[in-house]
Amino acid sequence: MEITYLGVSSFRIKGQDVTIITDPCPGKAAPRPATIATVSHDHPRHNQLDRLTELRKTVRSPGEYEIGPAFILGIATYHDGEKGKLRGGNTVFSIELEGVKLCHLGDLGHHLTAAQAEELGAVDVLLLPVGGVSTIDAAQAAEVVRLIGPKIVIPMHYRIAGVSDDLDELEPFLRHIGLGQSEPLPRLNVSRSLLSQEATRVVVMESPKAA
Repeated sequence: MEITYLGVSSFRIKGQDVTIITDPCPGKAAPRPATIATVSHDHPRHNQLDRLTELRKTVRSPGEYEIGPAFILGIATYHDGEKGKLRGGNTVFSIELEGVKLCHLGDLGHHLTAAQAEELGAVDVLLLPVGGVSTIDAAQAAEVVRLIGPKIVIPMHYRIAGVSDDLDELEPFLRHIGLGQSEPLPRLNVSRSLLSQEATRVVVMESPKAA
């Protein structure tokens, strides 16, 4: 499968027979084709479904969903550390496709509980908010990585000029996780055979241009 970062918390996950877009964000680019969309919470930077075409199914709440070759598990969490009193709820999505399990944390605003981590199970690719302000911050994000133990960590929801200026920079997370600056990738190809040889690593994706 191929993973591309679209900005904020939005990724395109492209398999052979299905394309999934997480938390579709605003932009001036042409609408993107997608078979499935996941929406972690109802916010203008995360729910721009009108930016998608050919959409067959939107998943935006906890539960189990089998859609074609994809199996999606939604787990209820919160957008803040006060059990949703400040910003409401957030849905974490586990996505299994082509033998690879991805976890998209959305705008997670608190430490995952042991029960939530157990429900997620083994994670191959973790899509992780690191920019603080309205989500977990760099230090908390590093703790989540240690709790889940994924093969690949892809940071998201951090400051990008003209896109998400209100968030913290990426670099504090890289320091907490023990990784300095790395060359961003425009896309990442992931397969079951590749992951079997992986130790945990952080992959920084190329940032989209300002909308």
